[in-house]
Amino acid sequence: MKFTWRTEWPLWLLLAAMFVAAAACWRHAPEQMPVHWDIHGNVDRYGGRFEGLLLLPLVSVGIYLLLTFLPRIDPRSENYRKFATAYKVIRFSVLALMGAVYAMMLLVSFGYHVDFATVVPLMMGVLFVVIGNVMSKLRPNWFAGVRTPWTLSSRLSWDKTHRLAGWLFIVMGLLFVPLAIVRETWLLIAILVFDGACIVWMIAYSYFVWRDDPDRDPMGRHSASAK
Repeated sequence: MKFTWRTEWPLWLLLAAMFVAAAACWRHAPEQMPVHWDIHGNVDRYGGRFEGLLLLPLVSVGIYLLLTFLPRIDPRSENYRKFATAYKVIRFSVLALMGAVYAMMLLVSFGYHVDFATVVPLMMGVLFVVIGNVMSKLRPNWFAGVRTPWTLSSRLSWDKTHRLAGWLFIVMGLLFVPLAIVRETWLLIAILVFDGACIVWMIAYSYFVWRDDPDRDPMGRHSASAK
């Protein structure tokens, strides 16, 4: 999978904008900036200028480099070109979320009201829905998707598990909508339990499909070369 300026410039622009904003705000930012909010949208922790202005941009750069570098060392790197668009959507969606959260933090630091308890769950829900919509387009690899011993050694298990995972991710994303409205700890716990159950379901499903696949390959050769 090749990364060129044609595919990367939106991400470079987003990352550059975060650092430009940090530089522009540094002299005028308060000594203590809000850096964390509770489920009700109240600030529950403050940090210094470095944490408030530079932590998220630096973390975003780290995520960008990680997602760019991993395909180069993946033993199944040739498969990334088969889902290049889906991988780009995932990368851009994750970094766009980071950029949006950073923008909201700056607005709050300079006295503007932002309802974190509503906006953040909705953005997380959108991220899950977006990932769910491209999940079935992923092809066997070691870093993106539902990577179990069974999906990596059975193309049938990979395909069917990722179709299931796509729908489950969409459902998990939609569950963030009531959380944005109700804002109760019990609902957040219930969503986390449901998400955990979905993960267990995906793992178990991948095994059962693998078990019944006559073409499964314990060495993973079929998944690696499948088109």
